[in-house]
Amino acid sequence: MHNNQNQSWESTSDAAVKEAAGLNDEQYQKKMQRRKEVQEKRIAEAIPEKGLIIVNTGNGKGKTTAALGMVLRSLGHGYKVAIIQFIKGAWEPAEKNVLSVWQNQLEFHAMGEGFTWDTQNRERDTETAVAAWNKAMTYICNPEFRMVLLDEVNIALKLGYLNIEDVLAGLEQKPQQSHVILTGRGAPKELIDRADLVTEMTLVKHPFREQGVKAQPGIEF
Repeated sequence: MHNNQNQSWESTSDAAVKEAAGLNDEQYQKKMQRRKEVQEKRIAEAIPEKGLIIVNTGNGKGKTTAALGMVLRSLGHGYKVAIIQFIKGAWEPAEKNVLSVWQNQLEFHAMGEGFTWDTQNRERDTETAVAAWNKAMTYICNPEFRMVLLDEVNIALKLGYLNIEDVLAGLEQKPQQSHVILTGRGAPKELIDRADLVTEMTLVKHPFREQGVKAQPGIEF
């Protein structure tokens, strides 16, 4: 329902922009005034606050990066945040170094041991994912943490390292005002249906796929 409303809102906005392009100045001003009144009415009727379940998925880049933008906003507001990495934990990302300046507000746990083709051990990958989920639950259930980022957890779900029913049940235990972000390609339908905000990153071009360019500092890590 939320996704359909968002899509409808965006489609209406796009149509309005196209229509406005053909208006004269007076018509444009009147149209924008009507849009302003509609927007102000929507905002006035909106719920002031609600803890969200947020999913960033899709084959395109930017899922974790977008989530980290929300993390930075939360830290800037003085909130406590926890980050749990499920897959890429073998890396030492630059983001971790930058975020260390908020060590009094941030808990960062790199629980994964690398990509699945690095470990080549399904049993160990499953044990690692379960341990990461158990660690995540200590923060999800803690009302002191306003935001919890579960980085690449969708991959663990897709590969069967975690049970979707267990994850959905865990998310139901979060405090009312807390946000949980789940990133990674291949988010299961059950998670998408439960989420409040879902963004799918679409891959159009990628320098590694088209040009053979390796992951670079400042771009991928």
